[in-house]
Amino acid sequence: MKMAIIGFGGMGNNHRQYIVKRLNDSDYPEKIDLVGVYDIDPARRAYAESFGLKAFGSDDEIWNDPEIKLVLVSVPNDMHLPYVEKAAKAGKNVIVEKPAGMSLSEVEKMYDVTEKAGVVFTPHQNRRWDDDFLSVKAVADEGKLGRVYRIESRVMGSNGIPGAWRKEAKRGGGMMLDWGVHLIDQMLCWIDSTVTSVYCTYSYEAGEDVDDGFDLEVKFENGVVYRIVVDTNSFIVLPRWQVYGTDGTATVTEWRKFETVEGEVVRCVQRFDDKLEGVNAGNGFTKTMAARRAETEERTELYHVYGDKNAFYANLMDAIRLGKPLIVTRAQEERLFKVMEAAKRSAATGEVIKERI
Repeated sequence: MKMAIIGFGGMGNNHRQYIVKRLNDSDYPEKIDLVGVYDIDPARRAYAESFGLKAFGSDDEIWNDPEIKLVLVSVPNDMHLPYVEKAAKAGKNVIVEKPAGMSLSEVEKMYDVTEKAGVVFTPHQNRRWDDDFLSVKAVADEGKLGRVYRIESRVMGSNGIPGAWRKEAKRGGGMMLDWGVHLIDQMLCWIDSTVTSVYCTYSYEAGEDVDDGFDLEVKFENGVVYRIVVDTNSFIVLPRWQVYGTDGTATVTEWRKFETVEGEVVRCVQRFDDKLEGVNAGNGFTKTMAARRAETEERTELYHVYGDKNAFYANLMDAIRLGKPLIVTRAQEERLFKVMEAAKRSAATGEVIKERI
């Protein structure tokens, strides 16, 4: 299947370098023939040519090429909707990089125009297959922690906001639209319950036009409290995941190396310990916070679950070739944007948004 990329920045090139190549190197029955790239920057067009790709002089060349069946839109976020509309009009199946749009209304328009045109449309929600997410989720889903009541998901670094346009609100910059769209998607794929409240604060420590981090707490009808923290100015990194259950806790401490997940599962094997001794901590005495005796708990290394790195593209190809349903659905994407917009309202007003989502 012939494919073209619109926007050959970091993410566009990532699809060429890793994602499409991985699918083509697999045993999937049909290959993707990445034929060319359109970018408004001549230097990026020349860069694409260095890989043997055609550098289209305009996006119209892509729309008018009947052999191109699939287009990836990987441009600044404020341009996603216009290009998706053009793709639909030209009868092209289309992937849009995350976030799909600037708002829920834009996402709804994208689905409306592509459904009317009869083409396959999907946002690139690839982090559903992240190893760290699947590994910690598996421990909880298997019941090893008892009833899970709190989940903390964090991505932290000290490099600030990368790139130029990602620092501009009018272009759809900021960490909520950059990382929040992935982490909230993971949350909604995991917790099978209705959202009942959303509270969020944004940080602007870098002095930019957009949020450089946020702290989001979502409560679900089933009692789970799910916290998501994104920080781009943290020089000490806290665990990527901490999952709290009535019978144990799981943590992921390393996830930023390719196909590496490091973490631990601590399970309680004896709830009450008559032999527990208190400790002097700080300027006082405590028994409540004293370390557990080794005999009362079980510690194991977190089992590494490997995500299928081809799952997104293979499913997309199945949808185009065979009419199979997409894994990333319209209902899921619209729900994701409803949560993000509730977070935005909470950050603007300082209020808890009590809304069933």
